[in-house]
Amino acid sequence: MAPRARRTQLSFDAKPLMAKRSLILGVFLVIWSLIIVSQLYNLQVIQYVSLLKRADRQQQRTVEIAPRRGTIYDRNMHPLAMSLAVDSVYAVPSEITDPGMVAELLSPILGLDPKDLEGRFKTYRTFCWVKRKITSDQTARVRALDLKGIYFQKETKRFYPDGDLAAQVLGYVGMDDSGLGGVEYELNKQIKGQPGKVLLSTDARRQSFRATEWQGQPGENVVLTLDEDIQYIAEKTLAATVEKFHAAGGTVIVQNPNNGEILAMANQPTFDPNHYEKFPAIDRMNRAIGWIYEPGSTFKSVTVSSALNDGLAKPTELIDCQMGSIRLGGRIIHDVRDILPYERKGPLTLAQVLMYSSDVGAVKVALSLGEDRFYHHIREFGFGSKTGISLPGEEEGLLMPPRDWSGVSIGEFAIGQGVGVTPLQMVDLYSSIANGGVLIKPRIVKEVFRGQDRDVTPTSLDRRVVSDETAAEMREMLAGVVEHGTGIPAQLNGYSAGGKTGTAQKVDATGHYSHSKYVASFIGIAPIEKPAITVLVVIDTPVGAIYGTQVAAPAFKSIAEQTLRYLNVPQDNPSRSLQLISRNLAKSPQSKERDAEENLPVDAERNGVATRPIEPVSFSEWPTAVSKGTVLLDDGPMQTVPDFTGLSARRVSEECQSLGLGMDMSGSGLAVAQDPAAGTRVRAGSSVEVRFAR
Repeated sequence: MAPRARRTQLSFDAKPLMAKRSLILGVFLVIWSLIIVSQLYNLQVIQYVSLLKRADRQQQRTVEIAPRRGTIYDRNMHPLAMSLAVDSVYAVPSEITDPGMVAELLSPILGLDPKDLEGRFKTYRTFCWVKRKITSDQTARVRALDLKGIYFQKETKRFYPDGDLAAQVLGYVGMDDSGLGGVEYELNKQIKGQPGKVLLSTDARRQSFRATEWQGQPGENVVLTLDEDIQYIAEKTLAATVEKFHAAGGTVIVQNPNNGEILAMANQPTFDPNHYEKFPAIDRMNRAIGWIYEPGSTFKSVTVSSALNDGLAKPTELIDCQMGSIRLGGRIIHDVRDILPYERKGPLTLAQVLMYSSDVGAVKVALSLGEDRFYHHIREFGFGSKTGISLPGEEEGLLMPPRDWSGVSIGEFAIGQGVGVTPLQMVDLYSSIANGGVLIKPRIVKEVFRGQDRDVTPTSLDRRVVSDETAAEMREMLAGVVEHGTGIPAQLNGYSAGGKTGTAQKVDATGHYSHSKYVASFIGIAPIEKPAITVLVVIDTPVGAIYGTQVAAPAFKSIAEQTLRYLNVPQDNPSRSLQLISRNLAKSPQSKERDAEENLPVDAERNGVATRPIEPVSFSEWPTAVSKGTVLLDDGPMQTVPDFTGLSARRVSEECQSLGLGMDMSGSGLAVAQDPAAGTRVRAGSSVEVRFAR
């Protein structure tokens, strides 16, 4: 009995111990549970957002897809800038087992540094670009390698089908599809659109198992006021003039003066926006709006029109030009041209002051206005302010208020010195004279649209700057400049024209006027009674000839004649050809040779063969014209007229230039008829009539 009692006693004594152990275990479990719950609370509540973002970064990657940029068209809906779908190569470095080998294979195909590419593979884990916007040939070669971790993404690449045509106006686009110049930059928000996105989800082994795509919104399209064919005419003539006179550069603007629309805006030097990175910054500058220069005598129209408008002078009023010199503020201002007929005619009328570009006469007119009134008129014409055209980089020019003028300032401003203007401001001045005295804000953007939604840019009538009567008197006086004055080389075949020459000294590095560097310009309107175009030609630092009458006026003639015919503007002066031929017949051989060298229109020099500056005669009228002696037969080489049917105006112009033939064009679109017919043998320098239609 004793042993059993002892076991019972031991069992009874173990119960408190078991209870104690259970209590300890329970407490431990409670604490452990609390720790787990608190940790779960921390992870699921407190750190939930940050951990979710971290998980997304590890498991997902977002690839942004650039939207298709809107197309930029000319006024006739010819595309000037468009976007094309191309491939871009990217890598998921974590999937690449041998970065060095992959880099060595890709580098020669894509033109990359293998060390740099390998470094990118080792730096990034989930995504890195290899090369964006590659060619179709490069795409095929990379695909053929079938490399693990190398993928393709469709993007859009900006393409300019006409190369450097209107390059400074259009601008260019960077690798991220953002505009970096011109219209591309100015209207980037509308043209670029909203980007799309692709969300790629990956598992622990970096294998994609899901892709979610958000479609972006394509950009809006832009229609410019530019005309592709007129732009081509302006650019070719400007390039030929700059080359002929070895100039530093130049600009041409063609505007419709009645609504402010810019039909052409050409610059030299220029660049190809398809490869903009290969050109210096100076080539990408739009001189038409960003170049400040002293206008010289073209500014005299401000002086003369101001006096006319205020009733201080009349076109027939005589002005004593003091034999070509006047002292003002301790400085003597001279008439530098020997064309002024002082000995023969004595005082000049106001019209003759403009016709012969008398500096002394212009100074006297400005003195009659007084400083404050003269300054007011200059400001009214828009000088010293931006025009507000929809292009970046526009300058406002340089114009001091009267309180800062010296004793000679009013005289300097009267002749276009001491004042800085932009070419576009000068075009606005002459367009206001052409349209009856109203300064119209220039327009380069015609409309912006996406689908059926169209946003037409309204014509803006800013303000009247001179009366209609004053504008009419100015047009008549400017016509006199072309008929009898310094603008004779700007006379048009078949059309009346008016304009003004300008020759201004440039300021050199010392701050003084240079005696070897000039800016030559001519600006004119045509036809005189119902002006359809305003054309400005400005040539920077020509060599060999410096005067606007020698350098810029012939270029104006070439551009204006071709543009008026292209626009189907009716001729208002068909007798011009007979007048020019009679004048040519009456000249001595020496004067003819000098005219051929100095005053020949730019488009009359082809392949080094100079043709006489006479009106091209229709081939249907050729036999009669020859019998009457109204054409001069040239002993130049014979050419066979090619078949132009179906070609664009640009192609026809290029063909004619290469063969040394002139071209009379009418209509727009593609060539549908020509005179003479294809295969006809004609002499070099002859003109071919080509009719275009859509």
